[in-house]
Amino acid sequence: MYPPSRKDFISLTLSDSYNNGKHRRQSCWRKWKQLSRLQRSVIFFLLALMLILGLLSYPNLAQQWTGQKGPGFYQGPELGPPAVLPGLLPQVIERPQEPQGPLPKKAPVKKRPLLSKRGPPGFQRWNNASDWTLRRDQPEQLADRADEEEEQEKEKKIVSWRGAMIEADQGTEPLPSAGEKQDGGAVLAGMSTGAVQEVVDRQEAVRQAFRHAWMGYKSFAWGHDELKPVSKTFAEWFGLGLTLVDALDTMWILGLKEEFSEARGWVEKDLSFSKNVDVNLFESTIRVLGGLLSTYHLTADQLFLEKAIDMGSRLMPAFNTPSKIPYSDVNIGKGTAHPPRWTTDSTVAEVTSIQLEFRELSRLTQDPQYKDAVNEVTRLVHNLAGKKDGLVPMFINTNTGHFSHKGVFTLGARTDSYYEYLLKQWIQGGKTEDSLLEDYLHALEGVRKHLLRQSGPNKLTFVGELSHNRFNPKMDHLVCFLPGTLALGAHHGLPGDHMDLAQQLMETCHQMYVQMETGLSPEIAQFNLHPATDGRDIDVKTPDRHNLLRPETVESLFYLYRFTKDPKYQDWGWDILQSFNKHTKVASGGYTSINNVRDPVNPGARDKMESFFLGETLKYLFLLFSNDTDLLSLDKFVFNTEAHPLPIWPSPPK
Repeated sequence: MYPPSRKDFISLTLSDSYNNGKHRRQSCWRKWKQLSRLQRSVIFFLLALMLILGLLSYPNLAQQWTGQKGPGFYQGPELGPPAVLPGLLPQVIERPQEPQGPLPKKAPVKKRPLLSKRGPPGFQRWNNASDWTLRRDQPEQLADRADEEEEQEKEKKIVSWRGAMIEADQGTEPLPSAGEKQDGGAVLAGMSTGAVQEVVDRQEAVRQAFRHAWMGYKSFAWGHDELKPVSKTFAEWFGLGLTLVDALDTMWILGLKEEFSEARGWVEKDLSFSKNVDVNLFESTIRVLGGLLSTYHLTADQLFLEKAIDMGSRLMPAFNTPSKIPYSDVNIGKGTAHPPRWTTDSTVAEVTSIQLEFRELSRLTQDPQYKDAVNEVTRLVHNLAGKKDGLVPMFINTNTGHFSHKGVFTLGARTDSYYEYLLKQWIQGGKTEDSLLEDYLHALEGVRKHLLRQSGPNKLTFVGELSHNRFNPKMDHLVCFLPGTLALGAHHGLPGDHMDLAQQLMETCHQMYVQMETGLSPEIAQFNLHPATDGRDIDVKTPDRHNLLRPETVESLFYLYRFTKDPKYQDWGWDILQSFNKHTKVASGGYTSINNVRDPVNPGARDKMESFFLGETLKYLFLLFSNDTDLLSLDKFVFNTEAHPLPIWPSPPK
């Protein structure tokens, strides 16, 4: 007898009289066995894929259910807290503001009061410990964020995984520009409806940047002039701890008590000027002498005044020249001075941008020798022939006292701070020295007549150069000091059209950043005078594409915001800080100058952090993000060209 056919067997299993569960499972198994190996593999793959997708979507669903969605949190699937990307350093961002906007009803978020954001404590109040609760960088793990939101009512810090290296950001995004402002903080843009809005304390972000830079300096360059953050070593220029001295008043203003105390200890024990070393008169005056004088005024600590007097007296041999125009170099140990080896010239900016500091030193010491020396230089330059409608050439001879290399006029390198110090000396002295104001106003007439132009594509107002009566549409980043200086003059009673020009030039300096792929300005920009095919106003030659972490643009943003209260200037400064963090920050500590602002993928580290990054750039950013007009009031202080505030003298009785 033959076994029943397969067809008969199938017909029996499907009959209504035999329909129990066991037989159905046997039938499904047999059907499964009938499938080919490929078909079964496809089914297994689809089931596994569905399982994985279900697991990955679970945290995201929970996050939405508890209302913890918004900037600062990763929006996609995740299996745990984000990991630090290789070579990137996490940044801490304060979350001081209560949630805003509609939230999911099933998990209401408890409101938290706004953190009171204030400027640095009063300059004489370090004896009050309650005023000096400093927030430190303490990154936290973000595991199980939904539970933390319900359990913790205290203020929390969120780790931003947007840290930056000198390379590209490796898929991370810089903190976006702000939309709404709140005393230096801003709600991050790009938030979806119903999200908890995050607030960034911009001043705290500057403190974090300073601490990061200071960490590198302290670790690899302590007591030396400059940090080389990539190679983790240092560079020496004068051997005077330039970065440390330049940053003293910045630390005080930012309220960094611990860092300031460490630096003061080094100044007291290790800063000595009795060494056989040549220093540049201009650079050592604005950075060292200016930094010591400023710190003395902020702290009333006699140590800094004593050091300033020592340094100032050692610089005086520079003025022992046939013309009274000082030499560029001084040996502060031997008490000798000399011009550079290759010329007997000094630059005009060098000899006319030391007056604020030496005049203040005379006022404090009641010793007129310092003031007399620099005032004589001012008098000589005021009477010199060779100017062009108030514009001065770039060089002056120390033997003859006359301008040399005539015919080239610029507001960039070698002359820039001459114009700045004309106005600031007038302000410092109580607006009584008419010749200073006369020279300043005359120079601005020359700028308008000979150097001011507009670009072809978008009509950006810029300041070019004149070389033997031929206009060159070239503008140094250094020229971006001018918007702030113009605004300062308008604040102190000069014509209102100075402020109009300041705002136009501020827009141009801003465009020098935003038209670059890294969001950072080149050292020198070339402006298109005619419409360009690509619509760009700015071209950059290959040798000019570097960025040295310069302060001039953020300096002018500070002045423009202080006088207009237009929040766009804070936003522009915030974008610049984020670009510094993205493209110049080194994970081991410090920030580096870069070679190419047009290459966001590989901007190329120059391995150098200039002292002015701490002395000027971060200081001006911190002040820009403050809404307190009494914080270093511009009616009481005038900043030297290295951002060191010095007091405005009381007006003499009439």
